[in-house]
Amino acid sequence: MADLMLGIETSCDDTGVAIVRPDGSVVASAVASQVELHDRYGGVYPEMASRAHVDAILPTVRKVLDDAGLRPDDLTAIGVTRGPGLIGSLVVGTNSAVGLGDGWGLPVYGVNHLRGHLRSADLDERRVTYPAMLLLVSGGHTLLAHVQESGDVTLVGSTRDDSVGEAYDKVARMLGLGYPGGPAIDRLARTGTPDVDLPRPARDLALDFSFSGLKSAVSRFLAANPEHPPENVAASFVEACLDVLLAKCRTALAQYPSECLVVVGGVAASPQLRERAATLCDESGVALCLPPLRWSTDNGAMIGLAAWDYHARGLRERPRPDTSLTIADW
Repeated sequence: MADLMLGIETSCDDTGVAIVRPDGSVVASAVASQVELHDRYGGVYPEMASRAHVDAILPTVRKVLDDAGLRPDDLTAIGVTRGPGLIGSLVVGTNSAVGLGDGWGLPVYGVNHLRGHLRSADLDERRVTYPAMLLLVSGGHTLLAHVQESGDVTLVGSTRDDSVGEAYDKVARMLGLGYPGGPAIDRLARTGTPDVDLPRPARDLALDFSFSGLKSAVSRFLAANPEHPPENVAASFVEACLDVLLAKCRTALAQYPSECLVVVGGVAASPQLRERAATLCDESGVALCLPPLRWSTDNGAMIGLAAWDYHARGLRERPRPDTSLTIADW
């Protein structure tokens, strides 16, 4: 039997499905996006996200199998996100995967979404060397973790309130940039000058983060200065975010011996973050490991690759949605 894992990702607003080999090579991948659906609300509408997954999941699975020229009995197993995420979206994914597994006679592995992001840096080719410092920055999470080759993960810093991705989306709404806000903010910031004096929050929180104060500072500035060039506001906001993220990374690398810095999650697609992270790694004498841009946002391939780790450990407990998982959990 060929080593082929079907990965299914439905933690939030995109239905991602892929077929992945143990070495990280992606045989086929498809994502059914919900951006158009949620754009009118300026963010994800959870109930509508769940319903959209119901409509999209089986056609997306079929598309990936057809694109790869495979049948279900060619697969080794199925990996599916079991958490964290939106409970309704997780229920759709896990129930569908279990149903497919029962029907096809395949084992089903419930995968921690955060571990999926960690493994995204090894899609297409092996990049990560251990021990590694992980910076995960996405719409729902901002955290630092120290990772061993065994898969053992120690959380060393997390956000006290908004994730950096949430802050990006909220500031994008303030600037009228639509949803999702991250790419729009980054594009606008490229054309501006960081001339707004914004706070660098959480300096007294060791390796933890806090972005709600920064978001509020932008709101107050815009209320008092409605005519200020929006590109300068965006540039100032992005610079403040990156100053905080990279300062915490520098401290973490000094405290925890690491071979590389792994930056993953949707915000890892930011060209500004990639540039600043490369400079930090050069100065710190560690390698920088980034997922290819197409694998930075939520996708089925990262879940499929992570599922091989579960397969190797024999972790075959029936998947149950769990919104409270941390990066250290399997």
